[in-house]
Amino acid sequence: MEPQRERAGRHLKKGRKRRRGPNMLVGAAEAMRARWELEESQPEAKKARLSTILFAENCEVTHEQLCELLKYAVLGNSNVSKPSWCQLFHQNQLNNVVVFVLQGMSQLHFYRFYMEFGFLRKAFTHKFRLPPPSSNFLADIIGLQKKQTTGDLSKMVEGSLPSTSSKVSISLQNAPIIQKYGSKKVGLTRCLLTKEEMKTFNFPLQGFPDCENFVPTKCHGSITDNSPLFGLDCEMCLTSKGRELTRISLVAEGGCCIMDELVKPDNKVLDYLTSFSGITKKILNPVTTKLKDVQRQLKALLPPDAVLVGHSLGLDLRALKMIHPYVIDTSLLYVREQGRRFKLKFLAKAILGKDIQCPDRLGHDATEDARTTLELAQYFLKYGPRKIAELNLEALASHQELLAAGQGPRNTAEVVQQSNTSVLECLDLMGQKLLFLTREAETSELSSSRNCQTIKCLTNKEVLEQARVEIPLFPFSIVQFSFEPFSYKLTEEMNKRMRSKWTEMSTVYAGPFSKNCNLRAVKRLFKSFGPVRSMSLVLETHQPHLCIQYEVLEAAQLAIESLDGILVESTCIKVQRPVTELTLDSSTLVKELEQDSENRGTIYLSGVNQTFKEHLLQQSNISLGLEAVILPKDLKSGKQKKYCFLSSEGGPPKDSSLALGPEDRKALPQPEPGHSLPHPIARNQEHSWIILWPRTDGNKR
Repeated sequence: MEPQRERAGRHLKKGRKRRRGPNMLVGAAEAMRARWELEESQPEAKKARLSTILFAENCEVTHEQLCELLKYAVLGNSNVSKPSWCQLFHQNQLNNVVVFVLQGMSQLHFYRFYMEFGFLRKAFTHKFRLPPPSSNFLADIIGLQKKQTTGDLSKMVEGSLPSTSSKVSISLQNAPIIQKYGSKKVGLTRCLLTKEEMKTFNFPLQGFPDCENFVPTKCHGSITDNSPLFGLDCEMCLTSKGRELTRISLVAEGGCCIMDELVKPDNKVLDYLTSFSGITKKILNPVTTKLKDVQRQLKALLPPDAVLVGHSLGLDLRALKMIHPYVIDTSLLYVREQGRRFKLKFLAKAILGKDIQCPDRLGHDATEDARTTLELAQYFLKYGPRKIAELNLEALASHQELLAAGQGPRNTAEVVQQSNTSVLECLDLMGQKLLFLTREAETSELSSSRNCQTIKCLTNKEVLEQARVEIPLFPFSIVQFSFEPFSYKLTEEMNKRMRSKWTEMSTVYAGPFSKNCNLRAVKRLFKSFGPVRSMSLVLETHQPHLCIQYEVLEAAQLAIESLDGILVESTCIKVQRPVTELTLDSSTLVKELEQDSENRGTIYLSGVNQTFKEHLLQQSNISLGLEAVILPKDLKSGKQKKYCFLSSEGGPPKDSSLALGPEDRKALPQPEPGHSLPHPIARNQEHSWIILWPRTDGNKR
C-alpha cells in the first residue's frame, strides 16, 4: 500500500493500465485431490492441518459433513474413509480432537464483538457456516442416532456373549459381588484393596523381606472418590533370575495412553514368552531403556492420590519392583464364586462387549489390556454391584466354549467403517472414551452414554479449568460453554446495528470532481473494484462528490487503497468512508480483519467471467498451491457473482499477483473492450492484472 504522497501524481487517463481478471473457477476437485495426495506423501510436512475443497457456491457445512470430519480426525484413515468435502493432512499427527461449543452465541455475536475474540480468531483458522442447530446438536455432529443404553454397543458386534436369559435364575442376594459390596453403588475408596487383602494376594508391601529393593511410588496423598484412575499392564519374559519386565503401559482416564515403554531386562533372557507378551528378541535388541528408567518415569507421572488399576496387578507391580498403596484389581473386584477369578478377556467381552487378546495377533497388547482394566473399574463405579450381578457372569462364562466353537466375532473395524456408526460408538469399540465437559444446567444425550466421561461444572470458568486438566487424557473431547441468550428485542437491535455498520464500512465517498468531469468514466472506474449496491451523486458540496455503496467490504477497501489521492482531470480526489459512530474504529477493524488467520492466505478477485475457470485450470503453474475457491451466488437469482475469493496454503505471493508470467497471461482470455483499471495495489509487478485484497466478507464465514 503506497503512501499518499507517492500517489498524488497519478492520473486516471495517463496512468498505467491493468486489465480486470477474466472469470473464476468453481470445481476442480479432481485436480485438488491429486495435489492433496502428492502433498500427503511428502515426508517433511508433519503438522496436521485442514484444507478445504474448492467450493462451487456460497454453501454451508452440514451436520453430517462435520460428523464425517470429526470421525476421520479421531479414528484415522485405517478405520474410516476420508471426508468428502475437505482434506485433513497428517491425521496421524493429531494427539487430541477437541470441539468447543459456545451455547447461546452466534455469528452475530462473533462479529459484534470481533475485537474481543482475538484469540479465538487466531486459534481457529477455518470458519464455516452451519445450519440452525437441532434440539440435540451434539448428538448430530457425532452421529448419535438414538440414545444408547447399557449393553447396546456390545450387541452391535456379532458374536457377543449372550445377555442374561430368563432360563437362568439367580438370587442376587447370594451373588458373591453383592455379598461383598452390597446392592447399592459404591465409591472408589470402597473398591480399593485393603492392606490385609494386598498381603493375602501377595502384593509388594513396604517392610516385607521380599521387597527390600522395591521402589515406592511416593503416592501418599489423601484418597477420595474423585481420585484419578490409571490403568496399568506389564509384559514379562523369563530370565536367569526369574520373570523380568519387558513392556509397561499406563493409560489415563479417557483411554489416552500416557506411557508405553519397552524395557531391556538386566539378566539373560531364557524365554521371551512371545505367545503372551508379543515380545521377541528382534524387538528388544535396540532397546536401551532399563527398569530404573521406567521406575523414575512412572513416579514422575503419577499424582499423589493416583489409584492404579490392573488385572492381577500384584504381578505387574512385582515385575516393576515398585510399591503402590492404592490399587484396584479387576480380577478381585468382579468377585467370583469359590475364590476363582474371571479372565480379563472374558470380562472385556461380557461387560464391555469388545474383543481383546485376539488369537490372530502375536501376544497381548499391554496398552489394550491396561485400557480394558480401567474401563472395567469405571463400569463398576458407574453401574454398581447389582447391575453386574444381574449379568450373571457365571452363566455367561459357560458360553465361552460355544462361542469358540461357532463363528468368531465380526471384526471391530468392519463396524467402525459403517457410515452410520457414530463417533461415540467407534470410540467404545476401540476401547476409548469421549470427554464431555459442560455446566450443571445443561442436559444432553451424551451425558447418559456409558462410554462418555461427563464432567459437569457450576460456571464457565470451572469448565475451562477442568478442560485444561482433562483434555490431554482423552482422544476426543467436547467442551460446552453456556451463555444467557440475549432478548429478542436486543438481538434485533444488535442485528440492525451490525447491518448498518457493515453497510457504512462498505460505503465510500469520493471527490471532489470538476463540474465538467466525465462522471460516466468515473462511475465505471469505481464499479470495477467490485459489485456496487448503489451509487449517487452528492451535490450538497461546492464541487460534486460520489457516494458508492459496495456489496462487499473488500471492494470498498480496495477502492480506498487504490484511488485515494489520485489525480482525476487535474483534481486530486479523496476516497474515504463516511465518519459516523459506527465507522470510528473502521481502520482498526479492517486491520484486524486483514490479520485474521483465514484472511491471510485469501485473495479477493473482482471482474471474473465464465471462461476463467477452464483457462486457469489449464495453467498448472498458476493453480499450484491453490487450496480453495469461493464463488458466491446471488441468493435470489442463483447467478454467480462477478467476484470470488482464492485461498492458498501459504498466502498470496509477495507481489500480490499470483505470480503470473507473460506466457500465462497470453493463455488467458482477454478482457472486454473498455474495461480497464489504473494500477492499484500491485507491488513490484509491472504487468499484473488481478485486483487483490485479503478477504473480509463476513457473509462467507
